[in-house]
Formats: sequence, structure tokens, C-alpha cells
Amino acid sequence: MQRRKFLKNSGLSAAGMVSAPLLSSCKNETKAVVSEKSVVPNQPIVVCTWDFKNASAKAWEILDNGGNALDAVEQGVRIEEADVTNETVGKGGRPDRDGRVTLDACIMDKDGNCGAVVYLQNIAHPISVARKVMEETPHIILAGKGAEQFAYEQGFEKEDLLTESTKAQYQEWLKTSEYETIINIENHDTIGMLAIDEKGDLAGACTTSGMAYKVAGRVGDSPIIGAGLFIDNEVGGATATGVGEEVIRTVGSFLIVELMRQGKSPQEACEEGVKRIMKKNEGREDFQIGFLAINKQGETGAFCVHPGFSYRRYNQSGHDNVPSKSFYTKTEDGVVS
Repeated sequence: MQRRKFLKNSGLSAAGMVSAPLLSSCKNETKAVVSEKSVVPNQPIVVCTWDFKNASAKAWEILDNGGNALDAVEQGVRIEEADVTNETVGKGGRPDRDGRVTLDACIMDKDGNCGAVVYLQNIAHPISVARKVMEETPHIILAGKGAEQFAYEQGFEKEDLLTESTKAQYQEWLKTSEYETIINIENHDTIGMLAIDEKGDLAGACTTSGMAYKVAGRVGDSPIIGAGLFIDNEVGGATATGVGEEVIRTVGSFLIVELMRQGKSPQEACEEGVKRIMKKNEGREDFQIGFLAINKQGETGAFCVHPGFSYRRYNQSGHDNVPSKSFYTKTEDGVVS
């Protein structure tokens, strides 16, 4: 024991004599780096799929007042869930082929915590129910009647989500009952939102009423963590819109975040995500996918299958609608190339 103690003490003394100047130098260098970083504050930013300027404005209001990213994305997408003129999200969303409005949503925070609801009926704000699932239960996903009952237990009120407009459209659709995914017409739209707050923390939210006149029980990518949304606070976040089946097959949002982890920019990662989908769908031109991503530094990127997709970006530089580049382009005579 005495020999071991002697060797330990001798080693510590020698280390102290040899490295003291070096340690002093490192300490000074570390202080300089910390000091340099401290004068560069994190720049809050929010982005969301499509031209949902009211949603991004609400999220920015929270970020600009020092709020956190999780509150910002929840409150931001709630704007669209409550807007009955937006017939792809929340109240006023188009129904399935049985005439029921069914909603899907998920949310994810900086620590990797997440919650989701699928096939939720009679509740106007599925994103807030998803947050309750994340915070109040040991689970990640609640579905159908179970999700609805949980919402009532959490104080959410029952509402009729079918409006006169969507009811009339549904009655008209019944005359033919033809199902098609119309490109860039709000038939299968979604709002996905990503934010970074002043602490540099990320969060994301995604909510939708899914494809109009879908088969009852259908769930797309929007509420699936890793498909419609994924956040990694060390790297960045991604979200998706469009035909969810194709996003699920490639675990699209997770793929894009992993590509950013490997060093790709958000733009490069989104482009690679779409190209992988198109490689499995060679020659197909009958569907739309749009990816949106942001990295830890606040850089953004987007890419889609067909022209027409855009995203809202709000930061201290302004509030912009940013057109996305696309896999296909259109010629002057309208032919896709």
C-alpha cells in the first residue's frame, strides 16, 4: 500500500512539474475561447413548411420575447390548427372517405422527448394533446379513442371539426369517390415547424389532417418520430410534407438529420433525402414530397419533388417566404423535365 501511495504521489508531483506551464497556457487559451463565444449570442429562428406566415409570426413572437423553442413551435402550429380556412390541418381539415375528420400530430424537444397522437377525432388541437402525451405519460404515441379519451381527461373540449365548407366538398366527392393526390393542391398538406431559441436549443412540431378522403384509419408520416419530424439538439432538425407513405419508407426526417451529422448542409441533406425517394420511384411524377431542415448554426435548406413547395423563415433579419428547389423542373410548355 505504501509503495502504491508513493508511486501515486510521485506521479502527481512529476506531472505538476512538467505540465504546470502547459496547463497555465491551456487555461488562458480556454478563457479566451469562452470569452469569444460569450459575445456571440444565439440567434433565434423559426421555419415552417409552406407559406404559413401567421404561424411563423406567432412562433417568432415567443422566441423574440425570450421564450423557448418548444413553446414557440406548439403555439405556432396551433394557429393553423384553429384556422378553418386551412383545410389540411386541425378544425376544418378535410375528412376521410367515411366523412370523419381525423388528425395526426407530433412534437419533440431538445432532450429527445417526444409525443404523438394518431387518428384523433373531435379535438381541434392535436399538437397540444401530443405535448401532453410527452409530458404526462410514459408513452410516445396514443391512438384513436384512447387518444381522444386522454385529451378529455387533460381538459380538452369536444368539437365538431367538420365545417360547412369541408362537408360540402365531401358530399361532392362522394359523387365519384375518386381518390388522387393532386400535386401542390392542398389535398395532402402539412405544417411542420422547427425552431431555435436564444439558448440555442431546438424543438419541432408537425400537425395535419392527412390526405383528404383517405381510407379510414390511414396514418401518414406526420405523427411518426423520425419520418415526419426529428430533432437532435447537437445537430439540427428536419420535417416533411407531402405523400407520407414515401417519407415513412425512407425514415426521411431522421435520414436528413443524420446526413447533417455527417457534415452535409441542410440544403445538401434535403436534396439527398428527396433523391433517395426518387431512386426508389424512378420515373414517377405523380406525387409531391417536401423536406425542410435547419442545423444547430441556424442554417436552413429545403428540397422537393415538384416545383411549388416553399417555406417560411423568421429571424432577426426578417420574415421571408423561401421557394424550394426541386427534383423536377417545368419547361415553358409545362412539361416536367
